[in-house]
Amino acid sequence: MRVNGVELCVDTTGDAADPAILLIGGMGAAMDWWEDEFCQELAAGRRFVIRYDHRDTGRSVCYPAGKPGYTGTDLAADATGILDALGRPSAQLAGISMGGALAQKIALAWPGRVSSLVLFATSPVVRDRAGLPPPADGLRPYVTGQVPLPNWNERIGVIDYLTGYERHLESARYFDEAHVRGLAARIVDRSRDMAASLTNHALAEEGSLARGKRLDEIAVPTLVVHGTADPLFPFGHAEALAAAIPGAELLPLEGVGHQLPPRPFWPAVITAMLRLSA
Repeated sequence: MRVNGVELCVDTTGDAADPAILLIGGMGAAMDWWEDEFCQELAAGRRFVIRYDHRDTGRSVCYPAGKPGYTGTDLAADATGILDALGRPSAQLAGISMGGALAQKIALAWPGRVSSLVLFATSPVVRDRAGLPPPADGLRPYVTGQVPLPNWNERIGVIDYLTGYERHLESARYFDEAHVRGLAARIVDRSRDMAASLTNHALAEEGSLARGKRLDEIAVPTLVVHGTADPLFPFGHAEALAAAIPGAELLPLEGVGHQLPPRPFWPAVITAMLRLSA
């Protein structure tokens, strides 16, 4: 659909008459990481579930690799623009990692668009992070570029790279290599430009949305869902986030890394999301 002057790929599950849940992916993440069955189980709880490809991911608009034509504010505005296009004044926003940061900023800048918040594996967006625990050393080679990027024209090489990175993000206890490789293959096969997908979000300017705001201004029901073994945003980030938002509930996922909830945790997470969005 056409949103904010660009083309975004959007998928919906469930009855449009039901309350909406908008799923917002992480940095460089196509909608496929929000698994079909996860969306279907939310929809079975009488929710209208919306997921989408960010700019530069999946089938959405693509910019030249290394030259993102947007800011973080534009990515946040895309989320509310999708709600506009679907005729929804507000929704539960459920975001992971960068998507969780976008959800926080939307709740601060445009509070009327948010009925509730679910923040997966993310960090406070409007505080000094100096006192928060740093990423695990095992991620440093990826963050610093010591792990070479793949040849973007070699499908298997790109799938290997995505799978290898996920291996370092997810906990060994809940890393299913065959399953992750299948998701990575699906993403590679339906993406317009994997080079843009995996580089441009990190290069985009943050934008000024929610600048000068405080997390204690968020007044909607909020659930913080976080793995206790998250190597990118160690659990202290979740504790700080839950403490900063009034009334926020913290749901720890024991032994889980920087990933969407593994299937054994779906019943607890989906039940909490449905309760929050009732």
